[in-house]
Amino acid sequence: MGLIVQKYGGSSVADAGCIMNVAKKIIRAYSKGNKVVVVLSAQGDTTDELIAKAMEISDRPSKRELDMLMSTGEQISIALMAMALEKLGYKAVSLIAGQAGIYTNAVHGSALIKRICADRIFKELDEGKIVIVAGFQGIDDHGDITTLGRGGSDTTAVALAAALNADHCEIYTDVDGVYTADPRIVRNARKLDEVTYDEMLELASLGARVLHNRSVELANNYRVKLVVRSSKNNHKGTLVREAGGMEKTVVKGVTYDTDIARLSVIAVRDIPGVAYKLFKLLADANINVDIILQSIGRDDTKDISFTVSRSQLSESVEVINRNLDYLGAKAVSFTRDIAKVSIVGAGMAAHPGVAATMFGALADEGINIHMISTSEIKISCLISADEVDKAVKAIHDRFNLGEAAS
Repeated sequence: MGLIVQKYGGSSVADAGCIMNVAKKIIRAYSKGNKVVVVLSAQGDTTDELIAKAMEISDRPSKRELDMLMSTGEQISIALMAMALEKLGYKAVSLIAGQAGIYTNAVHGSALIKRICADRIFKELDEGKIVIVAGFQGIDDHGDITTLGRGGSDTTAVALAAALNADHCEIYTDVDGVYTADPRIVRNARKLDEVTYDEMLELASLGARVLHNRSVELANNYRVKLVVRSSKNNHKGTLVREAGGMEKTVVKGVTYDTDIARLSVIAVRDIPGVAYKLFKLLADANINVDIILQSIGRDDTKDISFTVSRSQLSESVEVINRNLDYLGAKAVSFTRDIAKVSIVGAGMAAHPGVAATMFGALADEGINIHMISTSEIKISCLISADEVDKAVKAIHDRFNLGEAAS
């Protein structure tokens, strides 16, 4: 007998038919003698619809109240799933985050899980029940509901798998696993049998929509065995695991992110401490910064450019505009018409010429690179948003990552 955590996304539980199909998949795992904990997202586009309702009332709603509203989507999903399982003759119980003992910090909208007190979950499992837990949410030490940010249900599932010492965690989605590129853009994209934690973390952070990056980081830290599978079939899926001893693939996949914006702080004083002041202001506002580029100083000033998610663009501009004198800067400019395209592979560090190959693919398509960021296992380029599809296809072909390479 094992203990399995399964997570199902919003499209997997979008309507009554989908819920009954997922219930049968859950029962198959339970019928093999496993204890099963299931984490669910809100149905379909429920979260977007709830946000839209909030915006009908206020264009800047309280983050606390927004969390209170958005958390209701998962509560609907878990209650309906428990009803479906009971209808099929199995004992089940639905638990919101507070009941499941998922405690977070008090940062509404992007809370971090601090601890999980799983006594209630173990009790229900020992009574033979399938436990259905609301994803995406937690409760802070004041008893207020918090949410974990977009993709937070993945994080909930992996955190529970770690806390429960589960045998493995299955992430069910609407695709068969992790691909070398988005199959909607690249027709010959190949499903990967396995990726390392580090590769998956980079892929998730750089725009791959299969797993949330925070969930992969947790899986890596606690060595949770993670499997990405389709909720619509019984195909093998992709295993996310520790790096093995075999030769590492040079480039594992190509990914992209269009949910970014670039800001430039113009004519900042070229003195020590200015970059610290700028990014400390943004950190204090809980704004995550990605690629950073600082220009060579001229006339005792320099420009600092960086990227943020589009959802944090307005707040970033406001923070900087309020502090232009403090930073000694002239102005801040921004653009939304950009995207990030990236390659990821654990073997890149040992193979020269990878960057040149990527840049050559972009150059041959007439695609200009605005900013570049690198690590040992990834290279990211900032390009115009309207050139994303062309860029992904060109890079994927240049590295021969498609079906013919399998």
